[in-house]
Amino acid sequence: MGIDTAFSRCLGIEVPLICGAMYPCSNPELVAAVSAAGGVGIVQPMTLVYVFGYDFRQGLRRIRALTDKPIGVNLILESSAKLYEDRIRRWLDIALEEKVRFFITALGNPRPIVEKAKELGATVYHDVTERKWALKARDAGVDGLICVNSRAGGHAGTRRPEILRDELLDLGLPLVCAGGVGCESEFVAMLRLGYAGVQLGTRFIATDECRVHPDYKQAIIRAAEDDITLTDKISGVPVAVIRTPYIERIGTQAGPLARFMLRGRNTKKVMRAVYALQSLWQLRQASLRGASYQDYWLAGKSVATISAVEPAGTVVRRFRAAAISAAAGNDPFIPSPLVAGS
Repeated sequence: MGIDTAFSRCLGIEVPLICGAMYPCSNPELVAAVSAAGGVGIVQPMTLVYVFGYDFRQGLRRIRALTDKPIGVNLILESSAKLYEDRIRRWLDIALEEKVRFFITALGNPRPIVEKAKELGATVYHDVTERKWALKARDAGVDGLICVNSRAGGHAGTRRPEILRDELLDLGLPLVCAGGVGCESEFVAMLRLGYAGVQLGTRFIATDECRVHPDYKQAIIRAAEDDITLTDKISGVPVAVIRTPYIERIGTQAGPLARFMLRGRNTKKVMRAVYALQSLWQLRQASLRGASYQDYWLAGKSVATISAVEPAGTVVRRFRAAAISAAAGNDPFIPSPLVAGS
């Protein structure tokens, strides 16, 4: 028995649950474990290639050797560099050749991805944080929206999940909640709100398969919701991280020169490029080497309900069981049934 939503039907998966693409956390074993358990794992190409050292095609084949269930690929579109644009096109072509049929795009205009992907019957969802971006994505032809809310880790939105849902519900596209879900009751609650699926990041970092340093996983388990803070020192825009002694020491606000450059139309791109090069290295080192290094640890407010490191498949199966139980009316704190299909 699976959980029947517009999202799960479209992808042919049992549980409308995404393991979101995470730099530098999305190693092949984690992606495969989530998909094998009935959800869908998302490949983060820069992580696959530059953190774990795979040729992109070979990395996809490594995942395919672990599971034949659906997987997805994340493509981040905003860049003025032709070299980066060419790389995105190559990754898309390779993914399609390797039979990937689900893509999550972020930033920029998804239309070129949508047009190429739909030629082969692939599905494209786009990350959005508010209505104006959702309208642009809808007009570009996407199949659904990943609704990044204020409780997410990394580049969080500004709206609570309930507000964001209300803002986008009339667009006629399936909505996936992204942010703030760390336990099964929160998963069921988001489905009840009308979301067709839920994307998790932080919860899947604290799993056996995720190859980040144990210090990172333990930081997630120890953290409370109030320990999540926003810093614009990583990318020039607010990013949700765990408040660590390192974060306390360096502060969370960009310096005067950086703020000045981030306000300029052209200098903003230069400053963000500088931030990106610096932060990608720091995030990689901290995540893989642990607290002995400068520790930027991305995480969302779902840390409040994460209490153990466990297998990724166990997480998926537990979430599935909770939703099916709710659908059957067996859970007294659930006011009405979900739709469950066999």
